[in-house]
Order: sequence, then C-alpha cells, then structure tokens
Amino acid sequence: MISRYAWYLRILFRQVWLRVASFALLALVSVWVARIASAYLPEDMALRTGSDAVGQLLNVLTSSMLAVTTFSLSIAVAAFAAASSNATPRAAVLLQQDHTTQNVLATFLGAFVFGLVGLITLNAKLYDESSRFVIFAVTVAVIGLVVLALIRWIDHLMTFGRIGNTLDRVEAATSEAMKTRLRDPYLGGVCLTVIPDSATRVIAARATGYVQHIDMQALQDCAQTIDAPVYLACLPGKFVTVGEPLLRTTASNIGKAHEDSLCAAVTLGKRRTFDGDPRFGLIVLAEIASRALSPAVNDPGTAIDILGRLVRLLALWREDPEPTRKFSKIHVPPITAEDMIEDAFRPIARDGAGLVEVQIRLQKALLSISRVCPDDLAKAAKGMARDAVIRAEASDLVPADMAVIRAAAAPFQTAR
Repeated sequence: MISRYAWYLRILFRQVWLRVASFALLALVSVWVARIASAYLPEDMALRTGSDAVGQLLNVLTSSMLAVTTFSLSIAVAAFAAASSNATPRAAVLLQQDHTTQNVLATFLGAFVFGLVGLITLNAKLYDESSRFVIFAVTVAVIGLVVLALIRWIDHLMTFGRIGNTLDRVEAATSEAMKTRLRDPYLGGVCLTVIPDSATRVIAARATGYVQHIDMQALQDCAQTIDAPVYLACLPGKFVTVGEPLLRTTASNIGKAHEDSLCAAVTLGKRRTFDGDPRFGLIVLAEIASRALSPAVNDPGTAIDILGRLVRLLALWREDPEPTRKFSKIHVPPITAEDMIEDAFRPIARDGAGLVEVQIRLQKALLSISRVCPDDLAKAAKGMARDAVIRAEASDLVPADMAVIRAAAAPFQTAR
C-alpha cells in the first residue's frame, strides 16, 4: 500500500479547487512572461496582430464563463442527486470524483478567474503595447480550452448520472480495488490467521470512524525500531470506535512516540472509501440491487444486471500461493471468501426471494463463481445458493416457480 502522504496527495488532486487555482496561476505567470517578453517584441506587434482587443476578449470570457459555470454546476448537482436517489448515496461520490466533470467545471471556473485576473492587470496598466500580444495569445489558448471543454461536456452529459453509468463507475472502482488487493493480498505483509497470545500490547483507536488507509511502510519502520512483529486487527473499511484495538504487538515496553507512530499509520475517516477496500464496492452494488428490488422501484432487471457484474468482479479473485512480502514484520488478516459472498449476494437473495427470475439468475451467478473461482470462494457460493433456496421457499412463490429454482440450484449437488 502507498504511504499515507502519497494517499493524502492523491485525495488532494481529486479536488476541483486545485485545477481552478492552476488557471489563476496561469494568469499571474502570463503577466510575468508578458513583462519579460515585451523587451523582445516589436512595439507595433499589438497593432499587427489585433491583440489590442484583448480587453474585449477578457470581458466576454469573464461575463460568459460565470453563467456557464453556474449552469454546468446545477447540471452536475442534479446528476449527483439522481445517482443518490436511483442508485445509492454511496455511489454519488464516484460521480463527484469524475475526472471529466471536474476538469470541465474547473476549466469554466478557471477561465472566469483567468479573465478576472487579466482584466485587473490590464486596467492596472501593467502592460505596454508589445506585451499585450502575450496576453492575447494566452487568452486565445484559454478560449480554445473552453471550446474543447464545452464539446466534451455535451458528449459527457449523454450518459452522466444515468443508472447504467453509475453502475459502470462502481464496477470499475471495485475492480481496481480488487486488482490492487490481489497484487498485495496481505497489503505486502504476512498472512495472519490467529493473533498469538503473546501479543499483549494493544494500540487502540483514538477516534471513531472507518479505516480508510494503512501505511504499511510506516508500520514496518516502527516494527523494526521496536524489534517486534505487529499484528493488524483491522482492514480498510472496518468501523472502529475509540478504544477498540487497531494493532497488537509482542513488545511490551514501547514508548509513547512509537505508539503514536503506530496509531498514526492507520488513517480513520467519517466515510468508507472504495480505495483499497474491494468489499465496499460489492456492498454498494448489492445495495443498488436491493433498492431496485424494493416495491417502490420494482426494477428486477437492474438487479439481474448487477448479478452479472458481481460475477465478473469475483471471477478476478485468484489467491497467490506465494505473495510478495515487502513488510515481513506486519501480519495482516485476509479477506475471507464468506465475507465477499455475503456482501455481494445476501441482500439480493433476501430482497429478491419472491421473484423467480431473480432467484434463477442468482443461482446461475453462484454456479458460475463456483466453477471459475478458488475452492474457498466456491464453497461460500454453494452455501449462499442453499441459503437463497431456503429464502425462496419461505416466500409466497407458487410450487411451479419453486421447482424451477430448485432445478437451477441442482448443479450444486455435483459441483466441487
């Protein structure tokens, strides 16, 4: 896993204000370049190129971009609200982090800031006639960026915020988190099965929240300093409360500085994130399916679509028998097959118990997983298939429908 500083930097670069600030910086840099370049440009350059009209261009850019930014922001907010109501609020954050949306809004707002700074410096008489050409050239370039952003924005709005687009984003985020975890199944540490009794020193949480990131390198450095192994009691995505164990170690006499370093290596936050937490993506997809199966929505087609996406995601799971151990002193608990199967399928089995088409597709999805995934995942899928049949039997399905569901679950009797 990356260090917490690199993780903070990644979060920072997802913020819109950083892109807007870059446009303001561009305006200030253009002032500096114009003043330097004026000594090397002909005095009549502005007249020959028409760049003496730069003030009019900046006026148009400033007045139009504010309106365009406000209108585009209202569209984006409406898309976020639609994703929250049609899918789940947990998926809306992926739309808020969409690069196209952020770049477009930052381009519009940044162009407004650029024009505003340009007008201020222009009216402050900071340019002579020759240096106006530099500002003119930069302004034309910014207008070109705005035009490209508008074209891209129009194309992007054709699908942005739709249920299919939201599902694609959740699946992509989950797939990335799962591939990252598969590259380092134990976050680069050693597989932990049982915390030994000798690990009596507990490093407890100092705040309440979700584990968002674990700085494995920081833990390894601290473990080498205290010359003792460190056992993780949590994984990204776990909700911990104040005083709950985060880590355990066999070193009984570690100082406060080391304890602070160990605790700081585990970042807690108010919300669960998709980064480094493949189970969260499965939970979000199952939550969207549950909403689709509710009587108010009554959209079993979306639930069936999600079942296919869950099969694609879980088919990626391949346990490396000899994973890389970059952090030999850090022992990390694994993600269990039972947890992933329950996260993905139990809500659908519960809420779709009375829908024969959902139950049939659920049995087929679990059978596909049992055939292509490792033995532990296949065993969990078989148990979930049995649980789904029991739930269907407890619903109001007619005998003919139950016979079809039992027939779909029959291959599990011979499946490995």
